[in-house]
Amino acid sequence: MTPALLMAALVALGLCAYGVLAGADFGGGILDALARGPRRDAQRDAIARAMGPVWEANHVWLIFVIVLLFTGFPRAFYALVEALFVPLHLALVGITLRGGAFVFRAYGPPGPTSLRRWGRVFGIASVVTPVLLGMCLGAVSSGHIRVSPDGERIDGAGAWHSPLALVIGLFALSLCAYLAAVFLTVETDGEVRDDFRRHALEVGTVVVALSAALIPWVFVAAPQLGAGLLSARALPVLLVGALAALASGYGLYRRRFRLARAATVVQVTCLLSGWALAQLPYLIYPDVTLAGSAAPAATLTAVLWTVPPGLALLLPSLWWLFRVFKSAP
Repeated sequence: MTPALLMAALVALGLCAYGVLAGADFGGGILDALARGPRRDAQRDAIARAMGPVWEANHVWLIFVIVLLFTGFPRAFYALVEALFVPLHLALVGITLRGGAFVFRAYGPPGPTSLRRWGRVFGIASVVTPVLLGMCLGAVSSGHIRVSPDGERIDGAGAWHSPLALVIGLFALSLCAYLAAVFLTVETDGEVRDDFRRHALEVGTVVVALSAALIPWVFVAAPQLGAGLLSARALPVLLVGALAALASGYGLYRRRFRLARAATVVQVTCLLSGWALAQLPYLIYPDVTLAGSAAPAATLTAVLWTVPPGLALLLPSLWWLFRVFKSAP
């Protein structure tokens, strides 16, 4: 495996971790905004207890991805931030507003007006941000971001708000809500657990419907991505993800919630990994390849040597964070 390919694999690994962990937190905000009925407050309290101690820590994986991209693939990073300047910055604003609103709603001045105001900001930011991030992924694969051979001229007008990118954004939104609902079935009990189980089954139906619409559309709007998804490197991973999706639905139906949670993690990981494998050898189709945008070998080697000790510090720290705050009192 070349240093560039190994670096790309680490980027994909970070993307999968962010997709699962931050995706579930975004989904918690979506479910918070959609909470209705006599147990609305109980649902929101359960979401706050699940998210409260750890939600901002999940963004460490986004930072991990960004750092590896701009050090390992500077040409691709420059093209992405240039072409996707608007959605990426809107997503950053959404992440900031979401975190601020979550804190201000919990610790701000008491009263229904303050709760409604910050709850509305939290819900809107939780909905908009994953849509924007999904649209960015769609733009990367669409072929609408064009980069000149010298890397100086970048044309990405319309790439991030094309119909395909918008549907991928909606798919990301529904997948985040599904992740959160499944995770919350493990962390709750009684009638509130039944509420989240119902949410998971309903949102899971939306995920399946969007998948059924998206798959044929990809082959029309981005045929190179469709061919990559059917390649020998990506298809087995995606099939495992499809089986995991079935196992997740089965776990929900049979009330085997820990099985559903584990299967959902595998489902999302395989989906993002399969997409990354389908992209090869491109980082941005059709003008930016892994080999063509990689940093010098000395830079790649230096960065790769720093990752293991960094992860040796990060992973135990995250494990301890979850252990402390997720353990029963």
